[in-house]
Amino acid sequence: MLDWLAQRDTALFFLINRGLENTFFDLLMPFVTDRSYLIILLFVIYLLLKEKKKALVMCLIGFLAILLSDVTGSAVKHLVQRPRPCSFLEGAHLLAGCGKSFSMPSNHATNSFAFAFPFVVMSSSRVRYIFVFIASLVCLSRVYVGVHYPLDVIAGACLGSVVALSVVSLYRWAEKRFNDHPHTTVLFVFFLALTIFRIYYIIDGPLDLSPDEAHYWEWSRRLDLSYYSKGPVIAYLMAFGTSLFGANVFGARVLAILFSTLTSLLLYKLGRELSDETTGAASALLFQALPLFAPFGVIFTIDSPFVFFWTLSLYFFWRAVNGNALCVMRYEVEDSCHRSRITDHGSRFYWILLGISTGLGLLTKYTMAFFVACAFLFLVFSKEKRAILRSAPPYISLLISLLLFSPVVIWNAQHDWVTLRHTAGQAHVAEGLQISPGSFFEFVGSQFGVITPVILVLMIAAVVKDRPFSRPLRASFLFWFSAPVVLFFLLKSLQGKVQANWAMTAYLTGIIAFSGVFLSSWKELRRSLKTAVLAGLALCLLVTAVAYYPAAFHVPVKLDPSARLRGWKELGKEVSAIQADISGQGNLFIFSDSYQVSSELAFYVKDHPVTYCANLGRRMNQYDLWPGFETLVHYNGIFVTIGDTELDPKIRDAFQGYEKRLLKVYEKGRPLREYSIFVCRDFKGMTREATGSY
Repeated sequence: MLDWLAQRDTALFFLINRGLENTFFDLLMPFVTDRSYLIILLFVIYLLLKEKKKALVMCLIGFLAILLSDVTGSAVKHLVQRPRPCSFLEGAHLLAGCGKSFSMPSNHATNSFAFAFPFVVMSSSRVRYIFVFIASLVCLSRVYVGVHYPLDVIAGACLGSVVALSVVSLYRWAEKRFNDHPHTTVLFVFFLALTIFRIYYIIDGPLDLSPDEAHYWEWSRRLDLSYYSKGPVIAYLMAFGTSLFGANVFGARVLAILFSTLTSLLLYKLGRELSDETTGAASALLFQALPLFAPFGVIFTIDSPFVFFWTLSLYFFWRAVNGNALCVMRYEVEDSCHRSRITDHGSRFYWILLGISTGLGLLTKYTMAFFVACAFLFLVFSKEKRAILRSAPPYISLLISLLLFSPVVIWNAQHDWVTLRHTAGQAHVAEGLQISPGSFFEFVGSQFGVITPVILVLMIAAVVKDRPFSRPLRASFLFWFSAPVVLFFLLKSLQGKVQANWAMTAYLTGIIAFSGVFLSSWKELRRSLKTAVLAGLALCLLVTAVAYYPAAFHVPVKLDPSARLRGWKELGKEVSAIQADISGQGNLFIFSDSYQVSSELAFYVKDHPVTYCANLGRRMNQYDLWPGFETLVHYNGIFVTIGDTELDPKIRDAFQGYEKRLLKVYEKGRPLREYSIFVCRDFKGMTREATGSY
């Protein structure tokens, strides 16, 4: 049956592709297949002028349907794995690039019908039928230009229509629910759309794995109690993601989507309890808009789970110090709640949960220790809660977190306390007390960059402002979990370099304070303040958009922080090709003098080989704690380093000979990065260098 269907499909393909061939279609169909959006745009503008708000809603639903259908279509392609007709059928009339993806379904057809159907089912204008006609014309064009079979476009049209109808149904459900539950409805729809976009972005976006992500993935292949520079949580999480979805970019990053969403939902719950539901919802949305936190939804480094565990600990701590969780935290009942539990000193259940969350936070990033310090300061300076320090639950909570952290201590005891040495090096302890005005102003400038100037200033003002929090306890809570962190890193920057993201936990409570002061009480704000807030939020969204798609905004490579996340896939392809060429000449190993390059090679070279990192005078890294290449005598080697460089004498003398290949990676005609690739012959062995610094 399948063979019969395939034969009929091929026959119909040639009937359209060759049977309809004429000069007019040769001009029209390539335009339709590549530029049909120009035709659709004219009718969209017409409907926007005629139906206005309703047409805008249809456009938004259409774009959301495209995102979902494109991701779904790509997934189905990889399941079906049907080759395109232009890749092997002789005599096909090809008028477009054949493409490297599979054939069924046609994503052009899927996306065209996904965008068209919301207009068909929601518009009352007769123009709506034109959208279906254009979508059908796109389907026909894909067969005529020779890149898809008829069944490919039929499957795509059906898939796109189903997706669009599903999104329309979701919108109608949300529209009804919004009247009774506006905040949670907005959050549900927003995070559904954001999740779809992030899945699409991770799968088809411009960013390769960052060097840190690739290195953590290397850790996930060698699970341990701890690692050289960080605790083990990131390795186990990445191992879980790749075990579900494979050793690919999506598998490595999928949990970033989950942790980012959960962090926003926790901010919603905490903001709601501290102030009101509007504050909570605004906090959840603002977290996703700030340039500092927005990348955490698509890039999976330690910061994604760390921010989640910090926020979770904030929630548990607030619940713990306020006793029985069944007592609803609202202004009108707070006094009676407080009197009923003044001798309780908090719910022991939440103290236990707090110990677990802070322990997991410590296993993720050691700066979780600041949470304990902030909590202590809050209790000391809060008259209402100071007595809690004389009770057992906080210390039981601390003990639980330390017990969870013990694997890091055990591992370090077995490895000469290398993490402690590394952390001391990062903190510039050996340099002693010194004043570095340059690093101070660099850190301050970076905070204006990652939060944006207006939002940062207003956030600071909100943290030190009591209103709208009618009880000092709420204001104190927000202040003591923000100010000490920022102050510490400001002082630290006077002594040495501080990274822009090191103070990020201070802004989590800052987000709630900002939302409560400026967004929850929006109607009471002066017009000038409203303008400032709107301008700050607009700038946040603009900076975040630029961070996601820097090429679209023509950001120079030297000014683009995301440039370090591109160009690795091309390196992996080149090294894979070299590996295939010389694989028959003997055993082979791949290595670099940088842990970043070694990790990227391990991920992007075909079959994920074991890679190594040579010590040519660098500081210690995790590769130095794993077996090295020094004893792989008579192996051939591929040595890769960044830039157009000559082979280091230590490596050159360890081989019988070598040849250099220079790989230049370009992005839209602009140079992105250069790699020097050395194909080395017959390794003679070498002694592993002792590490000079940490």
